[in-house]
Formats: sequence, C-alpha cells, structure tokens
Amino acid sequence: MDLALLRTFVTVHRAGSFTRAAALLGLSQPAVTSQIRTLERQLGRPLFLRQARGVTPTSIGDELAHKAAPHLDALAEIAETGLDGEYTPRTLHLVGPPEFIAERALPSLATMTGQDGRSFALRASFGTAEDSLEGLAAGHHDLAISTARPRGSLLTATALCDEEHVLIAAPRWAARLGPGRLRRKGVQALAHLPVVEVHESLPFVTRYWATVFDAVPAASGTVVVPDLRAVLSCARAGAGLAVVPRYLTAPALARGEVVALLEPAVPPLRTYFLVVRTGTLSMPHIARAHEWLLRAGTGWD
Repeated sequence: MDLALLRTFVTVHRAGSFTRAAALLGLSQPAVTSQIRTLERQLGRPLFLRQARGVTPTSIGDELAHKAAPHLDALAEIAETGLDGEYTPRTLHLVGPPEFIAERALPSLATMTGQDGRSFALRASFGTAEDSLEGLAAGHHDLAISTARPRGSLLTATALCDEEHVLIAAPRWAARLGPGRLRRKGVQALAHLPVVEVHESLPFVTRYWATVFDAVPAASGTVVVPDLRAVLSCARAGAGLAVVPRYLTAPALARGEVVALLEPAVPPLRTYFLVVRTGTLSMPHIARAHEWLLRAGTGWD
C-alpha cells in the first residue's frame, strides 16, 4: 500500500474535509480526492461518507486510521530527527491572545531559543480564539493558545491553566463607591460607572456580572481597546472600571494604582488550552514547546 496514499488518508480523517486536508498537504483538492478514491479502490471499501460540509469516516475508515496513524506519526518523527537521532532546528509558529503570549508564553519559551543544541526559532502572532484555531487548522501555525476548546479530531487540546478575573478601578472610583457600598447595593452600585473593555460586547464584564451578580451589565463601553494590557492602563489612568486577569493586574494592585472593587468567594475563571494539529506532537520542536509550556503552566494558576 502506497504510504503517500495513507498519509493523505490520515490527514483527511483528522481534518474531516478534503479541502482542509488539501491545504495542510499542499495539494489541490482534486488531487486529494483522487488519492482517496485510489485507496478506496485498492481496499474495495469506502473510507468516507461525503456530506454537504466535509466527510465522515466509515467504520473501515476509522479502523484504518487507528492502525495507520501511529506508524505514520513515527515515520514523521524519524524524518524530523534523522536515523541517528540528531536534531535539526526548526521554526515554531505560535499564535494566541496578545497579552497572554507576551506576558506568559514568550518569556517561558525564550529560554528554548538559545544555543543548547536543541533550540528552535520562534515566530509569534496574535489572534482571537476563533482566528487562532482556524489558522492552526489551515497549517499557518504549529501551536495555538486558546480560550476555546476545539471540536472534531483535527485539533487536539490540552488544558494549560486557569485565569482568575478581577474587577478593578482606579482609587478615585473606589473612593466614590465608598466602603461597603458595593457589598450593600451589589451590582446597582456599579450601574453608572464607565467601563473599559476589549470589545463592544463587553465579554469580560459580562462574564463577571453573570458569575458574580447573576446579572447583565447595564453600561456600555466607554473605552474599547483590543488588548488587556491597554485595558489595564486605561483603568489605571481612571477611565473606568474593568475586569482584568489577576496575573496582569497584580503589580498595579500591589502598588495601589488600582483597587479590587470586590473579592468574591468564587472568582470568575477562564481556562486556556494548548492546541496542536493531531499528530504533530511527533515533531520534536512542537513537542518540546508543548511540554515546556505545560510545565510552566503549573505555576500560573
């Protein structure tokens, strides 16, 4: 059986689409379709059921993928490292939220780009969870950090860390609220305060309000900027209240530049996932970065 046909088959099985598999393989869609048909003729069985959106493997297709994929991944690892096990430096393409990439992921991975004989070059880009996962699936990135868990078998996600959210404002806004007012009046005490957010939909404030107050925020964004570091800077300057991850705001809290308006017993959390295309952890540079970030993530919760 032709290994090239099996490689195409496994890629289609993981991608769930001839179009997406073609992009990952660097082939045209007709070429991928032709290879799958050739393999089906050789086996005398259909491997996929064609649907309006993508394909679904048959039971024979699932069985073949289960048997073939580990061996193809092992061959890919040999191709990456060589028969003598010598490591060939590669470039790792990382994508994720700008502030998390800048403040946590890059400082952790920077030590792996040195001259240690096992290093790799690093290229980072920023994107929303949806854009990052789409780019990863299309082969534009090797590793994604996402707050959304992907569906399907093309991408494999591992929980990386949890992020605690804090409701903050500059000291002058906290003084206007007065001691204990927020505890007494609840969300009503915040109704007329300006809001700093990353998007018009107020994703962080809305999540906080739903979790802590079981309510929907009444205000709209006064300042909207798509970077949590900028949100923190605006809140620190007195532009309004904001909901920011604790790891970002901890130094400003310690210096008294912002104040935590509330410390709920169960603070809102958001989980980050480390996501790769299924099978690519056989590549040493992706596997090393994946392992390194998971190890670093144990100290981020």
